[in-house]
Amino acid sequence: MTRPAKAKTATLPNILHTARLFLPLSLLGGGLLLCISSALIGPLLPGQSFIAWLLVITALGLAGLRLHRYLFLPLLEMQNALYHFNLGEPGVRVGDGRTGVLQGMATDINSMIEELADLYDDMDNRVAAQTKRLAQKTASLKILYDVANSINQASNLDDLLVRFLRILKEMVNARAATVRLRTTEGQMRLVACLGLDDQVLREREILPIRLCRCGDTLTPGDILCRHDPEQCSAAQERPMFGSEEIEAIEVPMPYHDDLMGFYRLYVPRYGLREREDEMELLKAIGRHLGMAVAKQRSDSEARRLTIIEERTALAHELHDSLAQTLASLRFQVRMLRDTLQSDGDSQQAIEEVGRISNGLDEAHDELRELLNGFRAPVDGRGLGPALEKIISRFRQETGLVVFLQMDCQQPSLSGSEEMQLLRIIQESLANIRKHAHAHTVRVLLRCRRSGQYALLVEDDGVGFDNAQRMGRPGEHIGLSILEERAHRLNGELRIESEPGEGTRIELNFQSKFRQ
Repeated sequence: MTRPAKAKTATLPNILHTARLFLPLSLLGGGLLLCISSALIGPLLPGQSFIAWLLVITALGLAGLRLHRYLFLPLLEMQNALYHFNLGEPGVRVGDGRTGVLQGMATDINSMIEELADLYDDMDNRVAAQTKRLAQKTASLKILYDVANSINQASNLDDLLVRFLRILKEMVNARAATVRLRTTEGQMRLVACLGLDDQVLREREILPIRLCRCGDTLTPGDILCRHDPEQCSAAQERPMFGSEEIEAIEVPMPYHDDLMGFYRLYVPRYGLREREDEMELLKAIGRHLGMAVAKQRSDSEARRLTIIEERTALAHELHDSLAQTLASLRFQVRMLRDTLQSDGDSQQAIEEVGRISNGLDEAHDELRELLNGFRAPVDGRGLGPALEKIISRFRQETGLVVFLQMDCQQPSLSGSEEMQLLRIIQESLANIRKHAHAHTVRVLLRCRRSGQYALLVEDDGVGFDNAQRMGRPGEHIGLSILEERAHRLNGELRIESEPGEGTRIELNFQSKFRQ
């Protein structure tokens, strides 16, 4: 704010000169001198008397006009100007260059008016800035409250992250945004991205991920190009930008010393890093979302540990009761057979005891398999490693060629659903081992959108007549068990087989679990 130069100190000669009163005063002085001369010397001649009075009247008239123009009118204008200024009218000036003897006062008053106007403008700007800041703080508090409230109410972690992906993009006016989550294996999984078309693409919809010219993985939400943007735009068939136009801002989601994931926002160059308040808000949101991810994983791990403890307790109970009984029966049957053989008794009794012994051996083997299955087939690493463990053990026990295919990077199933799915796979593999005489087995697990899953277990064995499944009591119990477990999953089980054509078991079900 610049201050206008103040007027010089007023003096009598300056005032007389400004009001142009030298001539009237000179004429008045001349008239007065003539009048004084007539009193001292003698009466004036008629012509001299007329001249004297003419000078006095002219001087008084000129003085009146000059005082009216250079004193009274400026005072009136100054009063009007101050009146309008008090009413708050902007741009008021005192005198407007015609202030006469009051020029110095008008200059000072104008200087004060300009300073007051600057102060008012500055105050208005500060009030507007504070109002905007308060509005931003209110919006920030609302977003933080929404994050904290979502932590307790969110049923699906991916949906929560995608929801705030859009919020963060709109908040900082980003061109595009992505969100990645660290898996339990330590890898970064792309959850979703928001591209230039303002459409959220989830991980399943953007696979397989394309590669950039430099060899890096490139998703629709990535728009920052390390090379020539025009060539990258032509190669990718979508807009790409150089580092001088766009910069990537990462918003980490930490929890204690662990990085749970991060958001990446593509914003105009130098458009966000200088705004410390928004950067602090982004970091606060990231910390809250990191807590949400940690909470969800903690809850999931607690449920998993509960299931593991229940299975372990059940395995211990079976081992301490039924397993001991079967072992005792096996020992008693062997003693009976030895006794019958030594006494030379009926051969038929010996054969019957042999069948009982074989049945007990088979029941014992199945019980041991059941115990191994109950010992937490789904460990802390998830469904995939547990399934690989089952397949690996099946290969070792049978020597068959088994192919395991999974297009689910991280299946979202509840503990009960995981257990039923593993039991179906175990029962299918057990039937193949006992009856199929197969050489090759394929197990395929496919994840579809909206929580739909499809399981396929097929072999190239001898197969069976699917139309003659109802045989003697006790036959095809394994198939009935498969159908019962599929019913528990609210799924549809289809078994296709022909003699000499192998067997195909297909299960389709909808998961009700939400992370």
